[in-house]
Amino acid sequence: MPSIAIVILNYNTSFDCVKCVSFLKRQSGVNYEIIVVDNCSNQEDISQLVSFCNQENVTLLQSRENMGYSAGNNIGLRYAAEKGCEYALIINPDVEIEEKNYLLKLLNKIESDDNIAVIGSDTVNTESFHQNPMREIGYWEELFWFLDFIKTKYTYITDYEKSGYCEKLSGCCFIIRMSFVKQIGFLDENTFLYCEESILAKQVKMAAKKMYYMADLSAKHVHIKSEKGCVKNRIELAVKSRIYYLVKYSEYSKHQLRWLVWSKRLYLALVKRLL
Repeated sequence: MPSIAIVILNYNTSFDCVKCVSFLKRQSGVNYEIIVVDNCSNQEDISQLVSFCNQENVTLLQSRENMGYSAGNNIGLRYAAEKGCEYALIINPDVEIEEKNYLLKLLNKIESDDNIAVIGSDTVNTESFHQNPMREIGYWEELFWFLDFIKTKYTYITDYEKSGYCEKLSGCCFIIRMSFVKQIGFLDENTFLYCEESILAKQVKMAAKKMYYMADLSAKHVHIKSEKGCVKNRIELAVKSRIYYLVKYSEYSKHQLRWLVWSKRLYLALVKRLL
């Protein structure tokens, strides 16, 4: 059985982290090491995390600053690379996995298909919305973002009842080949938060590899937006990250990019005025 590193990025979420680890320790049939990366949490949170990791024999890596999603996870991925792990599970602290053979089933599938670089499962949030598999939005959808406000349902998720290759997966829980991680030079650290899924999906495509979605496995994403900080700041980060993705990774023409960037900046200006 191949070795897998389980990387959990913590930032002031030690309570969620403890629960996440408790679910992961029920996994059977796999050779794994749990690695918690702390992204410079407050002293109370990190103290609780240190105590827990010592008691549960969990590897704890501490960052001296909060470097965001990709850079934080890269700390764990680089550790996994040094240990010779073949795969890594990137999982948010607020994800709960009840299926005891969850990792085993994902690993069996990715091991059977060399084309798969990233694999994930059905993921359901607290409002019963499915978050996988995802699709990249088109040019006109992105340009006319205000049309989102009149949609009756979330349209960026494709058929969650069907397993198969997919365009994009949620960043909250997925397995990635370490050989692919090394090939792309680890996760792109130029975004602090948001748009990581789009960037990774594009990197997979550029490497002529695939993402795969398994519909018969499920994880629960206990994500509560109201507890994730200032809305205005989060939107500003999201817009900044999206512009970076569009300029760096999209295949749009300079003319199309000019309009998209203008549209994003207009959106951000309106948000700052209204919130």
